[in-house]
Amino acid sequence: MSWVIEFFDESVEEETYSLPPKILAKLLHIFELIEMVGAQLGEPYTKPLNNGLFEVRAKAKEGIGRSIYCYQKGQKIIILHSFVKKDQRTPKRDLEIALRRKKEIDNANN
Repeated sequence: MSWVIEFFDESVEEETYSLPPKILAKLLHIFELIEMVGAQLGEPYTKPLNNGLFEVRAKAKEGIGRSIYCYQKGQKIIILHSFVKKDQRTPKRDLEIALRRKKEIDNANN
């Protein structure tokens, strides 16, 4: 069974598809790999963060793109937030957005 990737909502899909073209191309390629391989893909493509969050890591000439995601029951991944990273560390604001959305999903499933 293959993995399924979904977006949290339309705004997350729009923010992802509005990333610079080369970053977007890399992210989409990594999404395809995740759909084939699943959770064990690992670095350099994905990395665990904390609180059940993970990131897809895409680097291109235009910069560094990130999509933060979480897992759902079954083999489903939800993209919670996508952005271009400006610093070495993932900005706290971006982590908070993703965590808030993950909590919404968790609450809806309980």
